[in-house]
Amino acid sequence: MASSERSALLTYRLCGGSGEEERGRERARGRAAAAAAPRKLPTFLGVVVPTLLSMFSVVLFLRLGFVVGHAGLYQALAMFAVAYFIIGMTVLSVCAIATNGALDAGGAYYMISRALGPEFGGSIGIMFFLANVCGSALYVLGLVEAVVDSFGILPGQKAGTGVHVLPQSYWYELLYGTVLLALCLLVCLVGASIYAKATFLIFLIVAGVLGTILVSFFATRPVGVPIRLPHFNGSETENGSFTGFSLATLRDNLGGGYGVDYTTGQMMSFSSVFAVMFNGCTGIMAGSNMSGDLKRPSYSIPRGTISAVLFTYLVYNLLAFLMCATCDRVLLQKDYGFLRDISIFPPLVTVGIYAATLSAAMSNLIGASRILYALARDDLFGRALALAKKTSANGNPVMAVILSWLVVQLVLFSGKLNTIAGVVTTFFLLVYATVNLACLALEWASAPNFRPTFRYFTWHTCLLGIAGCCVMMFLISPVSASASLGFLLVLLLALHYLSPSSTWGYISQALIFHQVRKYLLMLDVRKDHVKFWRPQMLLMVQNPRGSARLIDFVNDLKKSGLYVLGHVELQDLDTLPSDPLQPQQDSWLSLVDKLNVKAFISLTLAPSVRHGVRQLLFTSGLGGMRPNTLVLGFYDDEAPQDGLARHPAFTSAREEVPLGFPPLRAPTAPKLLSAREYVGIVADALKMLRNVLLARQLESLDKAWELRRAASPPPTIHVWPVNLLRPDSARYADTCSLFLLQMACVLNMARAWRRARLRLFLCVEAGTMPHAQEEKLRQLLKDLRIQAQIQLVPWDAVTRLHWQTRQGPPGGPGPAGAAAKEEEEEAVNFPANATQVSDEYVCAANKLVLEQSPAPAVRFLYLPRPPADTSLYPLYLHQLELLTRGLGPTVLVHGVSAVTSTQL
Repeated sequence: MASSERSALLTYRLCGGSGEEERGRERARGRAAAAAAPRKLPTFLGVVVPTLLSMFSVVLFLRLGFVVGHAGLYQALAMFAVAYFIIGMTVLSVCAIATNGALDAGGAYYMISRALGPEFGGSIGIMFFLANVCGSALYVLGLVEAVVDSFGILPGQKAGTGVHVLPQSYWYELLYGTVLLALCLLVCLVGASIYAKATFLIFLIVAGVLGTILVSFFATRPVGVPIRLPHFNGSETENGSFTGFSLATLRDNLGGGYGVDYTTGQMMSFSSVFAVMFNGCTGIMAGSNMSGDLKRPSYSIPRGTISAVLFTYLVYNLLAFLMCATCDRVLLQKDYGFLRDISIFPPLVTVGIYAATLSAAMSNLIGASRILYALARDDLFGRALALAKKTSANGNPVMAVILSWLVVQLVLFSGKLNTIAGVVTTFFLLVYATVNLACLALEWASAPNFRPTFRYFTWHTCLLGIAGCCVMMFLISPVSASASLGFLLVLLLALHYLSPSSTWGYISQALIFHQVRKYLLMLDVRKDHVKFWRPQMLLMVQNPRGSARLIDFVNDLKKSGLYVLGHVELQDLDTLPSDPLQPQQDSWLSLVDKLNVKAFISLTLAPSVRHGVRQLLFTSGLGGMRPNTLVLGFYDDEAPQDGLARHPAFTSAREEVPLGFPPLRAPTAPKLLSAREYVGIVADALKMLRNVLLARQLESLDKAWELRRAASPPPTIHVWPVNLLRPDSARYADTCSLFLLQMACVLNMARAWRRARLRLFLCVEAGTMPHAQEEKLRQLLKDLRIQAQIQLVPWDAVTRLHWQTRQGPPGGPGPAGAAAKEEEEEAVNFPANATQVSDEYVCAANKLVLEQSPAPAVRFLYLPRPPADTSLYPLYLHQLELLTRGLGPTVLVHGVSAVTSTQL
């Protein structure tokens, strides 16, 4: 078994050599993994507890009354239903992705990046990092609010009394937030283990407080609660009431009663209240963020997250009902800390509020640091995040924690919890929408390896989750949603063009494959029509070093059609241990990327070049996308030149040119194919009804100089639609001539060649009414919508040489007999004209073409069909060489397809 075959199986220890050797490698890997990042946390401590504490934080203790007081019971329950519907769909997607393979540090970022690729993963990773950072700041501000509410100097008083000793102002509250954030930083710097222990202790406190609150609703007697509110430079007092269970109180609190938020002075609405409430649902990723520290992430994340979400939903609904049945609207709207006022043991509620909000702040801070560390480790942003890679001896990403702390500190300058609640909600909704999108893409791609063990999801749940997130984003804050999407788009584009390639797999490739397969099946060749014909090129390349400019030129000729670079390797697979073409694929694909051409690669093994070209003509393409035109370089004795070394794509790069291609053939070295075989390839292509283009001296074409020079007039493209090797059949409307016109027009339509002008040469003889021929040709060009300048070229002196040759020696066959013989041969479409054209005539034709000034950027000439007699192949090639000698960049064209249409 080859090593490449064993590599995947070794991961699962299904095969191997010595058992002792394999066990030694396993122990070494185990020690390295343990030293690098120990995984210790079980489901309850690693997922359930962080998720519960993130969701039972500010909203539960400080904003649930605010939500119920403004929205009423009905709308509050509707908010919970919508919010939990959104996060429920997201949880299903998270569980599906988490159970489809091994998870590492990074949580949602790791899932999305490995599912959707680095562009989506990196951009959403940054968004999720910002969401966690803003969430941590929100919880710190909530904790500051609770501390000031308990120990702050009362509004209207200059000096503190009793426990109310903390000054209240923007800068003092910023100071308190900074101190509390520093405490979170210290815990997170120690590592995930101490964080888990701290959160478990906090969880016990919060559970006790929650039990106390539930008992208080039943045990506390009706009582009035004075509420001191800031009013200009002083304060005013309002009275709220805890009525105990009262049907009248419940009835008053059923409907909405939106008022002014006393901390910000803004009028509340459904969307603004929902934005605050939704922050109590954003903790569903707290367990996923700890994926790198869990013993079994794929097992723990689904079970722990779903359990925590169901429990919090029940608690929120229960508390909302109890609040509406026992507290009047004034108490709910005006006193965010009323749970402490009605509790049977108020200090415990205060401790619970502090513990829960502090834990949520730490959870978001450590989550943000893990995401930042994963982003830095993946090198998506290069040196910008290099500092975040550094870890402590036990694997804790301390620099990522410190950088996250700095960003949270900046967010604290916003000052008020309700101010950033909308931004935090928007960020989290965007992340949740993308998690659903990742799962939807994996499901729609129908990849065989997407086999999550969690099966309680469908593409419908993913789609509903995406729709819910997007709708609520724009309902809460259209400005924040638009700005977030714009920022996400900028990150996507930046990562697409700047990030290095990864080996994670790209979901876009799976989706493209799925769609392309479907559309290729729909592309029916029986429905082809000449109106929609386009060139589909197969360019044969022996060595890309000598064909760089030809590859670029044919790319301009393809007109959005198929373009295949073909290469034949002369080897026999029977004598080789493995396929030698596989290692070459990367070099060819890198060449395509460097030259910026839109081409496919098709390599083959064959005993001869001719057999290899036949194979590629038969097999290249798929369905309705198959090459209809074969392009070959010209067969001559010129020494090949290394075009890659002079190509701008390589001269501007720091790396070496080679790309794994062999050096060019030495001028004295034998060629890989003979002249007879070369012409045989042309004949084979025509038999297979493929158009043929022979390109000569295209490597001397400096397209950038030709098309960008400031000289006037603009560069030209010379078109000779007459068979110069057959002057007695000078017709301009045959299939080959029309195909030649079409190819010249297609080149002129390419963006790089639009500045060039077409010049069409009409060869005329004395006494043949040249102006009538010109008018007929002009009408043809008008019908074909081809803009070209027509130039009459007298060629009596050239054709005279041809007729002199055909008269032959005395006693030979007369012209009438020769003409009859040619007509008979032309009926089978294999004219044997090669023996009747002298070198003197061909050189005269070459001189005629060369004398037309100014010199063009490229010339298109008519390519006659090879003779039927294979013994004449060398003579045929010799005549083509004489005809094109010294003409510069020249393309010989023979078309067999009807490619032009005068109809709509």
